[in-house]
Amino acid sequence: MIEKIVVNTGVGRLSQQAQFEDKILPEIEKEFATITGQKASRRQAKKSIAGFKTRTGQIVGLTVTLRGTRMENFFERLVNLVLPRVKDFRGLSETNVDQNGNLNIGLKEQNVFPEIDVEKSKVAFGIQVTIVPKKKERESAIDFYRRYGVPLKK
Repeated sequence: MIEKIVVNTGVGRLSQQAQFEDKILPEIEKEFATITGQKASRRQAKKSIAGFKTRTGQIVGLTVTLRGTRMENFFERLVNLVLPRVKDFRGLSETNVDQNGNLNIGLKEQNVFPEIDVEKSKVAFGIQVTIVPKKKERESAIDFYRRYGVPLKK
């Protein structure tokens, strides 16, 4: 029923720090790979924006597209382990599901994943998860998410 899961993180703000390419980015990539189970692809800025202090070609994010067994394992861990560990979590709003049935979840820190050791983690970054269903209807997707244990509020 799920076509794919896309996991993203933005590193634009961190890229302003000294030794970003040498120390910070490899650490983020390592933790991101630990969370998702596969290596992330780097996303570069398409054009320079002075207000955001970005230049063309500068790395601004990492993304992973999960399919098959890795996708199923990630979905199961997300629903059963990660979401219950989020501080003050009372369920996801139905507005997180868009018209195409995609469920978008934003996590403020990667520390909610059980694979990450908080003492060893040097960098904090947010993660955005998009779950893309095969059926592109919102109502059937909401029913599917409820059946598979995604805590959606009424």
